[in-house]
Formats: sequence, C-alpha cells, structure tokens
Amino acid sequence: MRVDLNADVGESFGAYRLGDDAALLPYVSSANIACGFHAGDPSVMRRTLEAAAARGVAVGAHPGLPDLAGFGRRNMDLAPETVYDIVAYQIGALLGLARTVGVRLAHVKAHGALYNMAVANAVLAAAIARAVHDVDDRLIFFGLPGSPLIAEGERLGLRTASEVFSDCSYEPDGSLTPRRLPGAFVHDPEQAARRAVRMVLEHVVEARDGTTIDVRADTICVHGDGPSAASIARLLRQRLEEAGVGIRAPGAEA
Repeated sequence: MRVDLNADVGESFGAYRLGDDAALLPYVSSANIACGFHAGDPSVMRRTLEAAAARGVAVGAHPGLPDLAGFGRRNMDLAPETVYDIVAYQIGALLGLARTVGVRLAHVKAHGALYNMAVANAVLAAAIARAVHDVDDRLIFFGLPGSPLIAEGERLGLRTASEVFSDCSYEPDGSLTPRRLPGAFVHDPEQAARRAVRMVLEHVVEARDGTTIDVRADTICVHGDGPSAASIARLLRQRLEEAGVGIRAPGAEA
C-alpha cells in the first residue's frame, strides 16, 4: 500500500515569509508550489523548485485566485473563461521556470477558495480541469474525493488523485469545514496522524458532528502555512510507515 504526502509550499513573496519549507520538504513526496496569484513570486517559485528537486520531491502547480491580500481564500465571482485563463497562465509560469532548472511538473492542485468553489460548482471545476488538460494532459489532477474536480478531470482523460486533509475538519457531506467555523483545523500532530492513518487504511474520516464519512485517499495534504506543518508532516510520515504504508508521489515508480 502506498500514498502520497503533499504540502502547499513556495508561499513567500517579496519581503514576506510564510511557512517553513525547508523544515517541511524532507517529509513530503509532493510539493504544490504557489504560482504568484495568491502567494509566491518568480524567485520564490524557482528556489522552491530547486529545493524540492534536491529532496527528490515531485513538484506541481498550485494556482489560486488573483487575491494576494487575501491569500486566495476569499471567493470571487469569475466567469469560467476567466478561471480557465488564470489557471492556464499560472501553470505555464511554473512550467517555464521548471524547465530552466531541469524539473518536470507532475501535478496540479487548485488553491484555497478556487478549490472550494470548484468543489461546489461543476462548471468551474470543468474550467480548471480543461486548463490542466490543455497545458499538459500528462499532469495529475488533485481534487476532493467524489467532487466535480475529480469527475471533470476523469471526463477529460486526466489522471486524478483524490485528496484528503490531515489538518482540516470535515462536514457530514464530505466537504471541508469553512475556516470561519470553530474546529475547522487540526493543530495537534498526534490527532492529525491518527486521522491520516485511518483515512488510508479504513477509507473513513470522522466529520465535525461525529458522523463517519467515506473517503478515498490517494494523497494527503498538509498546509504549509500552518504553525505545526512540519511537525504534522513528520509524524504523519512516521505513523504511516509504521503502519506499512509507503510514501510516494502519484506518478512515481513503485
């Protein structure tokens, strides 16, 4: 049995430093690199590509809404054509930098509000999936299990990876708990690790109301901007490996 462990990284920009990528990268198998809209800048993108490559970590684009001040976590009313354009633009930007350092992009995962909007809106999910497909149909498309992101990716023939979250709470319908609500986050590494192991081995997770919901876990996310991110990733990897689960990127050879 194997699973991917991914983290959102490269979210610093200019004089601002967010997260501790150096502490996080040793424990993950995939890195979702911010592409300059919600976070990141060209120099951070290049340095993050190089750091991930040095660790043997697969790299992917993490496109978000054009909302630097809100870290891409505020909903925006965008036409599907605009969503297509901004996603293709951001993947292309990271793809260009990746080529300069000799790294191949492996996947795409939407960020923040863009991800959550597409989970609830098949038209937006289709626009994102189409942008991924049209830029490079070999890219693996990450999305919430059972959501339009996965359905639209599969409809276009993309390889998909169903993503679960070790550090986020779930609602009974399988969606992520909105950040404004109490209990939306899991900060305790032990709790996050227990949840992750259960999601991989038993294919279930406990929702915020105590009910149990089914999930498919091809890849597990750790949010890189969280204060416990590196500690969570380290313990997740340890507990999963102790349970006999190998940690590998979705496109990696067995």
